[in-house]
Amino acid sequence: MKANRTSTASGLIELAREVLQIEADAIRAVASRLNGDFARAHALILACHGRVVVSGIGKSGHVGRKLAATLASTGTPAFFMHPSEAAHGDLGMITKDDVVLALSNSGESDELVALLPALKRKGISIVAMTGNANSTLARAATVHLDSRVDKEACPLNLAPTASTTASLALGDALAVALLDARGFGREDFALSHPGGSLGRKLLVHVRDLMHGGEGLPVVRTGAHIKDALFEITRKGVGLTAVIDEHEHLVGVFTDGDLRRAIDRDIDLKNVPIERVMTREPKCIEADRLAAEAVQVMERGKVYALLVMDEGRLVGVIRMHDLLRAGVV
Repeated sequence: MKANRTSTASGLIELAREVLQIEADAIRAVASRLNGDFARAHALILACHGRVVVSGIGKSGHVGRKLAATLASTGTPAFFMHPSEAAHGDLGMITKDDVVLALSNSGESDELVALLPALKRKGISIVAMTGNANSTLARAATVHLDSRVDKEACPLNLAPTASTTASLALGDALAVALLDARGFGREDFALSHPGGSLGRKLLVHVRDLMHGGEGLPVVRTGAHIKDALFEITRKGVGLTAVIDEHEHLVGVFTDGDLRRAIDRDIDLKNVPIERVMTREPKCIEADRLAAEAVQVMERGKVYALLVMDEGRLVGVIRMHDLLRAGVV
């Protein structure tokens, strides 16, 4: 029986490094073989008016599912179709405007080969990704992408390891090339990921999170400090804006202003708010991204911003609101 190399820490690390090196070499080999077929596959999918239907069986199927998800999230409509299900009715989901991306390391997977006559009859373009350019699948395809590897990282040279890594990397290269050709940007990515952190940063605006309307704390010039404190307590935002008789913003009163007033022994009952408020408060426009509000707060070392819309006070937004929304 062959000795177990993982019985020692040094043997374990050595084996792991060998696996990573073999898989890295496999990707480099695929990259060195890229040619006009890759460009043709790219052009075929880019011109597709339908969707990319990705299919594969076994480990190639697992890679295919990931590639379909990557394509769909980067601007190329795609979905995964199991070849066995396709042979039992799901083939009807494919239209003449679609392109099929078929993955098989051998290029001879029975389930995929069985679909070829039906796909040909429907006039469907096929991009095959295989490790055998002379295989049935490769020869039947409109375009063939060569993902062959010299050996698997598995010591038995049996388990799909380097071959699946190479296919995944080649598929990612295709997805990224399509992304670039479509001019797919950060905001487009966010629209495909509204529930993710990037979506929150690029889709949520200040007006979506601000306290406005009845929730906006406001007092007028001439009001006393106690009036401002009542307004702050009522609205629960931790500050109040101060406006003049023309509804123009002239300042803000915060807990910091209150502490400074107490330190100066100011009569809190009788002194008008304009004597203790902060003039020229930090503001942000309502249509700015919520993520930008974080930057303004950090630069200004404040925990809240007054929100303006074409010169008119419309709300207030706090760091707490941004944290709760997951923008920070």
